[in-house]
Amino acid sequence: MSPGGAGRPALQSATVELRTLRYFIAVLEAGSLSRAAGSLYVAQPALTAQIRKLEEELGAQLFERSHAGMAPTPAGLQLYQDARRLLSDAAAVRERVRSLPQGPEGSVTVALPFLIASLLMGPVLAGLKATHPRIRVFVLDDLSLMVRKAMLDRRADIGILVDQAQVDGLRCRPFAREAMYFCGRDLQGTVAPLLQPAPAGEGHPRIAFAAAAAQPLVLQSRRFSIRQRVEDAANAQEVPLNIVHEHDSARVIRSLYACGAGFTFTPACALPDAGRQAAPWLVARVVQPELQRSYSLATAADRPLDAAARVVVQAIEAHARTLIAGGRWEAEWLGEADAVPAGHGPKPGRAAR
Repeated sequence: MSPGGAGRPALQSATVELRTLRYFIAVLEAGSLSRAAGSLYVAQPALTAQIRKLEEELGAQLFERSHAGMAPTPAGLQLYQDARRLLSDAAAVRERVRSLPQGPEGSVTVALPFLIASLLMGPVLAGLKATHPRIRVFVLDDLSLMVRKAMLDRRADIGILVDQAQVDGLRCRPFAREAMYFCGRDLQGTVAPLLQPAPAGEGHPRIAFAAAAAQPLVLQSRRFSIRQRVEDAANAQEVPLNIVHEHDSARVIRSLYACGAGFTFTPACALPDAGRQAAPWLVARVVQPELQRSYSLATAADRPLDAAARVVVQAIEAHARTLIAGGRWEAEWLGEADAVPAGHGPKPGRAAR
């Protein structure tokens, strides 16, 4: 297009300008106003007015008119090349905009304990990146006590709480329940004879809590929920815990039991990682009493979930159900059969294995 202002009309009325360029191209390719008007389904006087307006805006004659038809001038040929390229670019822009993912947009923070974060959040985040790229998810993985605090401090929108059915200020609904397991390397072969056969349909043998408590144990301190559950069972059974190593670091605990320094108690959500240890590796479900760990999905009681947060809740719940149904998480699903409703109000749900 000619310099000195030829581009300004397009900035002022982009839709009209693109349509006018299409009219211009149709006239040039048809070689006649009447033939172009017929193909465009536009009245010939209106088409003539559009071409004249375009010539005035560009300050250049675009056609030589004669009884034989319309022949492009050098300026017309140049505009033809530029117009075709411009319309092609415009079509590409339109297609890119139309193909952009639609749906909710926003930031959502999820708080949950270390062990279940390792099980759930990788696949959940990857799935959301593919299906809802406009939702940004931030994860706070911490001690169960700190997860609860993050929710009460409003630093997280969604939380998964351990053994907390109700918390003032939060709306909690059942999520899942899992058993606790006793695991470690049985280097001396002294623990295997204590195991009870696995019942039909279960993959792991069982061990009585008293027998497990007597083995050399590597445990975290009492501020951790797993240790608290073990302590409660020991007190109820009036049996001592044979603790040989106590460390708060989960990595240190894992390193200790991996090298055979002792056994530990772990929830089912951590079994995929624990199961990769070298032989003679032992995993047994704790019974007499059976140690269990329950999870609740928590949100703020006074604030409904927005659309982005609802999508994240649905993704977490769907992946948890998939893991349980596929046997990759030995747990019982306690949540709703369907995704979270628009508000918060929980519906009566069915527990499913």
